[in-house]
Amino acid sequence: MIYADNAATTPVSPAARAAMIDAMDKLWGNPSSLYTFGQLAEEALSDARARVAGCLGAEPGEIIFTSGGSEADNQALRSAVAFGAKKGKRHIISTAFEHHAILHTLDALRTEGFEVTLLPVHSDGLVRPEELQAALRPDTALVSVMFANNEIGTIQPIAELGRICRDAGVLFHTDAVQAAGHIAIDVKTMNIDMLSLSGHKFHGPKGVGALYVRRGVPVVPLIHGGAQERRRRAGTENLPAIAGMAAALEEACAHLEENAARVSALRDRLIAGLSAIPHSALNGAAQPRLPGNANFCFEGIEGESLLLMLDEAGIAASSGSACTSGSLDPSHVLLAIGRPHEVAHGSLRLSLSEANTDEDVEHILKEVPRVVDYLRACSPVWDELEKGERDYVIL
Repeated sequence: MIYADNAATTPVSPAARAAMIDAMDKLWGNPSSLYTFGQLAEEALSDARARVAGCLGAEPGEIIFTSGGSEADNQALRSAVAFGAKKGKRHIISTAFEHHAILHTLDALRTEGFEVTLLPVHSDGLVRPEELQAALRPDTALVSVMFANNEIGTIQPIAELGRICRDAGVLFHTDAVQAAGHIAIDVKTMNIDMLSLSGHKFHGPKGVGALYVRRGVPVVPLIHGGAQERRRRAGTENLPAIAGMAAALEEACAHLEENAARVSALRDRLIAGLSAIPHSALNGAAQPRLPGNANFCFEGIEGESLLLMLDEAGIAASSGSACTSGSLDPSHVLLAIGRPHEVAHGSLRLSLSEANTDEDVEHILKEVPRVVDYLRACSPVWDELEKGERDYVIL
């Protein structure tokens, strides 16, 4: 079976697994306890915090451990708007194709009286810095723009967007769940005030993530209780998961350039091969794009049927975000870049990792055209297109 859905989740690396087992066997004390078992756990927790911080160009005290990217996103947004509201600032800027952890939080904030502006992302899936500049207002409390899109893989000009916000005195958050461990991140040089990441996207365990918060930026806890995480996130820390995430992130960052070069070459082969399928289109700009991401629309077919047949052919892929795979609605990301509903339904996301091989790509390039041809032969929509009874959308 070829696994080509690494944007959904990744297998746990040997380094992460070893760190988790070591923590479970030897570091099972409560990090808040004063006796030796607890202090050994606290030392390991501090070490993991420093290692995660080092991968981001941050300070250890700027890292809050969470249950994952969604919690980190929620805490970032809630903290920023609470701080802004005290100053009479109730305007938030984000984009139309954020992860639902952001968009649904924004929906909730609207019901609480906040105003939200969603920047367009255009057909190439990229935010224009000048449009952010124009959208800023005196009452803007927060700008949140994802580092790299989870469906189409386009990478945003984060450093420039952060500079615009810093110059305007507006807090800047980025959801870097898809970027961390895959492309270089330096929160200081990129002018990032808050950043979210999730362990299972870079070969760490599920159920653990982190929120970077620049020193001096106020934080509102989502979970109230004990004094863990410097009173910013209550609850006994999940040390095995945290240790595993730190090990995975450190390993990914140590091999970032070589992995990115190799995986990008595989991705480019995929893009070139799939582009040869008639009436197909790459979603989003070819560059800048995450190393492993290739997202295509194929006219005249349904994405669900495509995925099921590819699964039978030994290929695990997706038709969009894993978090919305149970929905029959077309991808909000593809709609945001201008794909019409009928085309957005026929999408395929292939996301590779350093574990994939040239042989994997060859098999994918053999099977996807075969499956697309088969599904089109069964499709009444494709029959109408072929007969000229309706116009092609993808030429």
